Amino acid sequence: MITIYVYVLDTLADWELGHVMSELNSARFFKKNAERVELKTVSNKKETIKTMGGMEIVPNCQIDDVIASKTSVLILPGADAWNDPKHDAIILKASEFLSVGATVCAICGATNALANHGLLDNRPHTSNGAGYLDMFCPSYKGQSFYVDTPSVADGNLITASSTGSLLWAKQIIEKLDVFQPNTLETWYNYFSTGDPKHFYALMETLQSNT
Repeated sequence: MITIYVYVLDTLADWELGHVMSELNSARFFKKNAERVELKTVSNKKETIKTMGGMEIVPNCQIDDVIASKTSVLILPGADAWNDPKHDAIILKASEFLSVGATVCAICGATNALANHGLLDNRPHTSNGAGYLDMFCPSYKGQSFYVDTPSVADGNLITASSTGSLLWAKQIIEKLDVFQPNTLETWYNYFSTGDPKHFYALMETLQSNT
């Protein structure tokens, strides 16, 4: 079973998690015999957190409960609060994930936190535009590894800009290998274009994969 830890913090950017969490939790487009996935929300406190959109989330567990293994994934969403030192503990956990070969997925402001801790200095990555990490992360030294695209998958590290949540979700799902390739491609085509032909193609892939 794949355990996916989703870090939740006050001011969390709701929309950045929409595609990936809904597909992984519902498993509605999973291929036959896909590995089971368990999602757990994790925080640095037991209390309810409030997202940027005003939604309230009660964390399932705390950082000490997170287990880093090759079958675990850590998802770090964007938020306005990442510069608070109280979130350093989850970035240390992210470093542990990367070192054991577990997957870390960070989007928008969460890439700042990774950059501030040197985790983007030697790997291809992206963020909210060229120069963004230089502006907000004084210790950042990964300029030569920056890729100016909405989302970048580099092995077990997947980073994205605030506008890259759909491609980020696609790359995470691909890494987990829970969709058939043709299902994933038509799913992405439909949600990125809105063209109904891709919706019907998506439905056809589900019929052929049963």
